[in-house]
Amino acid sequence: MNELQQFSTLSTIVAGVVIALGTMLPAIAMGRAIASALEALSRQPEAEKTITRTLFIGLAMIESLAIYCLVIALIVLFRNPLLEYFLK
Repeated sequence: MNELQQFSTLSTIVAGVVIALGTMLPAIAMGRAIASALEALSRQPEAEKTITRTLFIGLAMIESLAIYCLVIALIVLFRNPLLEYFLK
């Protein structure tokens, strides 16, 4: 296997790991955030608006991490800047 094939294989493996971790870890964080929000709502039902607003902002931040991982994985797979080094 030449260097270009090795690099392409390694890039594909890294992209797979990034997508796997980039979806698993934010999903765990979302589950914990929702569980904490439900616990807070059960303790203080009168603070529902504040807790819900904060929860949705936090979930949006967590979800953005998963989207960033997807974007990085797609860049690594389809428009890898280091690939030009091997093509010279």
